[in-house]
Amino acid sequence: MQLKNLKTKFLGKNNIYHEKIDSTQNEIWRQIEKLAPNGTLVIADIQTNGIGTHGRVWHTDEENNIAFSFFVKLNCSVNRLEGITTQIAKIIIDIFKVKYGVNLNIKEPNDIVINGKKIGGILTQTKISSQIAKYIVIGIGINTNKEKFSEDIKNIATSIKKEFNIQIDREDFITEFCNIFEQKLTERINN
Repeated sequence: MQLKNLKTKFLGKNNIYHEKIDSTQNEIWRQIEKLAPNGTLVIADIQTNGIGTHGRVWHTDEENNIAFSFFVKLNCSVNRLEGITTQIAKIIIDIFKVKYGVNLNIKEPNDIVINGKKIGGILTQTKISSQIAKYIVIGIGINTNKEKFSEDIKNIATSIKKEFNIQIDREDFITEFCNIFEQKLTERINN
């Protein structure tokens, strides 16, 4: 997948696209085991077993929604990562506001919501050794174009298309996110 206008040093430079996969989060862990380059990003149209927080399932069963995971090698105190999930959520809602004029909210620490319904989520996992964070794995799922919601989630989930009737350019969104997040993470670790 071509991420045009990517201004990062490493994040997203190596990206892998799957039409269908079990989970982008599982795949990024497999990529780490294969010694993939720092900042590798996995994007999928459909996840058959997407992972949400607390072991829940994240439904990505229609195309053109946002589902991606990535990892960043670190070597910093775990304290430097405090509040990072909420910071990621703020980056996401800022992109939607600036680029699309869409106002979303954060249900801390990791849910993106509108009118009390979930539109997206963030899964943050860290590999730690002796209080040193070795790397961070982040998964992001956003219902941009989802129209069909199963019975168990139809009253608690929604999508950008359903709420605002606009199209989101997935590659553009992911590129913008990578550009901002890499800069914020660098500041967080180096300060």
